[in-house]
Formats: sequence, C-alpha cells, structure tokens
Amino acid sequence: MNDEKISRTDLSELGEFGLIDHLLKDITATNPSTIKAAGDDAAVIDHKDEETLVSVDLLVEGVHFDLTYTPLKHLGYKAAVVNFSDIVAMNGTPTQIVVGIAVSNRFSIEALDELYAGIKLACQQYHVDLVGGDTTSSKSGLMLSITAIGKAKSTDIVYRSGASEHDLLCVSGDLGAAYMGLLLLEREKAAFIANPNMQPDLQGNDYILERQLKPEARIDIIEILRKNDVKPTSMIDISDGLASEILHLCKESSVGCRIYEEKIPIDIATVQAAEAFHIIPSVAALNGGEDYELLFTIKQSDFEKIQAIDGIHIIGHITAEKDEAIMISNDGQAITLRAQGWDALRTNSA
Repeated sequence: MNDEKISRTDLSELGEFGLIDHLLKDITATNPSTIKAAGDDAAVIDHKDEETLVSVDLLVEGVHFDLTYTPLKHLGYKAAVVNFSDIVAMNGTPTQIVVGIAVSNRFSIEALDELYAGIKLACQQYHVDLVGGDTTSSKSGLMLSITAIGKAKSTDIVYRSGASEHDLLCVSGDLGAAYMGLLLLEREKAAFIANPNMQPDLQGNDYILERQLKPEARIDIIEILRKNDVKPTSMIDISDGLASEILHLCKESSVGCRIYEEKIPIDIATVQAAEAFHIIPSVAALNGGEDYELLFTIKQSDFEKIQAIDGIHIIGHITAEKDEAIMISNDGQAITLRAQGWDALRTNSA
C-alpha cells in the first residue's frame, strides 16, 4: 500500500473505542427496519411481520485469505458479500451487518480505513446497514467476524431440506472461475517469493481474478425468480464447490441426485485457465468453491419458466436414492460425487 508509506497512524493513537468511532463514522442507516444502529449497547432492528435471518462468518488471515495478493478493500467487500450470500440463499434480503475485527499493531489506521471502505461499498451496493461491531487486538494477524441479518416472509424462506424426487437441479451463473483465480494468484505469489524482482503475470485474466477477489451475492437471481413466480424447493449458495453443496442438499432433503457434466456452466476464461494449469474444467467447478452462485431445486412444473431465464442452468434432477449423488460424465460414466472442496478444519483442504 503506497499510501501507508506517506501516512501511517498507529492504532495506539486512537485506542479501542476511538478506533470503533473512527471506523463507524459517517454511516447513515437506510433500511426502515434499522431503528438504532451503532452508538448504543446493541443495535435495534424491527422486521415487523417478517422473519429475521441471521448468519455469521469468521475469516482468519492465513486460512481464509492471503494479504500478499488480496487488497484490503477487496477483502472488506468480499467479507461482507459472502455473508449477504448466505441470507440470499435462504431466499431472503440482507438488511444489516455487524463487524468484529481482531488486528495486530502491524496494521495502521489507514490500512483499516481501506478494509472498511470495502465493507461500506458492499453495504452501499446491496442496501445493507452497518449497525455496529467490535475491535480487539490479535497476536496472529487479522481476523474478521461478520454477522449478517436479513428478512423474509415465512412463506418465502427456502431451506436446504425441501428437495423432492423429480425436482430439477439448477445453478446460476458459471462455476470454477474463483478457484482458477486463486490458483493464478498462488502461482504468482510463488514466483515472487522465488524472485522478488519478477512482476506478476496477470494480464488477460481479469474475469477469474474478479471472481476470486470481488465475488457478488446473487440477489438478482432470487428477484428474477420471484418476478417469474418460481419458488425454489431447496437452495444453498456455492461457497465450498458444487459437489459439496449438492451433497448438503441431498443429505438435508434425504434424497439423491443425478447431474450431467455437459450441463455444468463454465466460462471460456475458466476453461482456458484450467487448461493452462492442466486441470479438467469440471473438476474446478465441482471442487473449487468461492463462486457464491446459487444451487437450487425447482418443481418440474416450473421447467418452462426457468428455461426462459438467462443465467440459470438446469444441470440435473433429484432422485429417490437417499444420499446417492451421481454425475454422468461427458463419456457416459456414472461418477459418485465426493465433497473435495474447501473445509477449514481439514489439513488437506483444496
């Protein structure tokens, strides 16, 4: 960060409460449900006749993100958006977030301003209020805990457990790009460590890099589904890879599924990157993760409605075989899906 070389304010100059006031200054609540935002012992939120949805994510430096190649503003944006995505996956609307950070003295006030600039930008883009948080010190790098709060009518909420035999399995957008962006960044990091004078070779990879560093929550998809009078029978966001999320739906719904490799949507930029890394593109889609697209099931009677919507792809169907998830490969083989994507508590996570 070049700005830090010009101006650096140590955290000790503000202290914990001064830092909180600094980071939350100039925040204006825009949601009617936000009765009281930052400045008291707790925020006050009123969703009246709607259900309140709550989700939390903990992000740890060196486990979930690498500041070698992740700009702090991008990190803040992504940290907020992935929490919004959890609310969206319940067919809800995110309305507020609470942010907790643990930070070491290697970070300056200016660095945290960058982090919060990303969080605030995400809130602005998705019409979400930042209503409070907490700060503390850390001896092991930066940690972020974001709690997202949302709303939905009880009749609109979609769970992972609602899929039934013959339902169609759908996915939004395209898959695998975020993982290929991560591999590219890791490759260039390794090259830099080997030769600090080497400039990163990222040209022509804007799409996969943006998918990794600046994902988006697909609230537009649930809005389109509502306009077309389609309510998913089950839904989940794709954070840990398509295969893992399919298995979650099957387990929670006590069903099986059959998907088709040729139906998995993969962008040409992802295909080209996968080829450069000698990876089968569908493997990146199945096991890579961090796409934050929506995986959902619909009734067969909604087939024609879904078929007419751009950006939604039918990749298979639900079967009665409990917990049996099969992919029919491009050469006609039946392959059992395994959860090989991200798992923070496994030492061999992808």
